[in-house]
Amino acid sequence: MTAPTVPTLPATPRATGRGWLRPALRSRRFAAGLALLAVFVLTAALGPWLADDPNAFTADLGQAPSGAHWLGTTQTGQDVFAQLVVSARGTLLIGVASALIATVVSVVVGIGGGFLGGLADEVLSLISNVFLVIPGLPLVIVVSAYVKGGGAWSTILVIALTSWAASARVLRAQTLSLRTRDYVLAARVYGEKRWRIVLVEILPNELAIIVSQFIFAVIFAILTQAGLAFLGLADPSHLTWGTMLYFAQNAEALTSGAWWWFIPPGLCIAALGTALSLISFGLDEVLDPRLRVRKVSP
Repeated sequence: MTAPTVPTLPATPRATGRGWLRPALRSRRFAAGLALLAVFVLTAALGPWLADDPNAFTADLGQAPSGAHWLGTTQTGQDVFAQLVVSARGTLLIGVASALIATVVSVVVGIGGGFLGGLADEVLSLISNVFLVIPGLPLVIVVSAYVKGGGAWSTILVIALTSWAASARVLRAQTLSLRTRDYVLAARVYGEKRWRIVLVEILPNELAIIVSQFIFAVIFAILTQAGLAFLGLADPSHLTWGTMLYFAQNAEALTSGAWWWFIPPGLCIAALGTALSLISFGLDEVLDPRLRVRKVSP
């Protein structure tokens, strides 16, 4: 008498996500975005040690770009290039930290509520809907004005607080679809614990959505911080590209024609947003074959 065979669990789609990095590097969009992002990351990591003191005052007041000052000086004689390089770290810190917190909250609320269902899902959905209904920009301005002077982390928490709800709704909708799939039902039948089903069966299948939303959360956080700093609602002692625009606006750099003061930080914000967008578009092409551009032979 032969021993009974034990059926195996159906293979899950997460295996198809393996080895995505090599195809992604062949994407021109992804490679270009990654190269541009690497420049900003290296600048943020090494810049503060290589650049001069951004707060040092010189006798060259409001000077145009020259050999001594590559991007000119401010109205008080501070080197704009040194400020631009040092501000890269503060800008990336706020962008990545805010996006990370917002992504974690959206994953917990969206996937947790969608998988658990019932009362837990209703409560979490209600919280998400409340944050979606409240206008984001006025809420950010009001909260930032209330906690003004709290440092960079207060700005990070304010931005994260107002940017997680939309991602949570998307993840909830995807989870509601995944939890009825055969491999998830099979895992439940085999007595798998809930946390293991979420981490092993559901989360890997939503990784592409999570990564994409994290990237755009970074872009949103950087733009929001720049807007808050421009309005004077961020900590001016924490150097970012947004605070550079704030000081340039206060000194009427646009009126006086000091373009070297406000154009470089504005271009850096635009270039960083472009790099992150290219990375996201490249990942979409790799993870979703329907978005790949096919060459048509003449």
